[in-house]
Amino acid sequence: MALGAPLSLPATPYRYTVLDQELTAALEEFGDNLGIKVNISGDVKGRIRGRIPDLPPREFLDRLTNFYDLQWYYDGLVLYVSASKEAQTRLLVLTSINFDSFKAALDGLEISDERYVVRPASQNGLVLITGPPRFISLVEQTFNGLVAEAKAEAAAAVAPSRASVLMLFRGSSTMIVRDGQAEGPYSPEAPRQESAAREPRQAP
Repeated sequence: MALGAPLSLPATPYRYTVLDQELTAALEEFGDNLGIKVNISGDVKGRIRGRIPDLPPREFLDRLTNFYDLQWYYDGLVLYVSASKEAQTRLLVLTSINFDSFKAALDGLEISDERYVVRPASQNGLVLITGPPRFISLVEQTFNGLVAEAKAEAAAAVAPSRASVLMLFRGSSTMIVRDGQAEGPYSPEAPRQESAAREPRQAP
């Protein structure tokens, strides 16, 4: 199963010996023992009573989240644990970007997680996302960033181009460079070209 940022956990069994402990305390202890920062939602409630068999850390975490109806998400820095009832659903409207680009960005940033939904909702450019709060937040941040980038590129494409004129001074000579191309030496005394020819003078 493809998750978000990889949560590197040892394969050796995790020993949990406390027989009566608050669930939040057990999760904090889990993070401390494995060197992982854990953010626990205030809606995470429960108490562990009785022995839990020695399990690999990932199985221990999944056992707690399944038994106490929780969700977890790792963003690469922090392990977020929240109650399943906190899961959120959003509908995003893809106007300036397409779904494939959006999904590729989520995959590249290691935000995508197959446990949580990111899929086209219709042919009208709608995308349905569902998951825990931290996952939803990262997906929305990525979406907003891609939209802002697309709008900036579109604005730059329609903006009128301006000629770039540079005057290079070398000693007593001056060279005009327009849009990267040298036009020739500049002379303030060069005669101006008039747009209309003058009428010839009549002889006296």
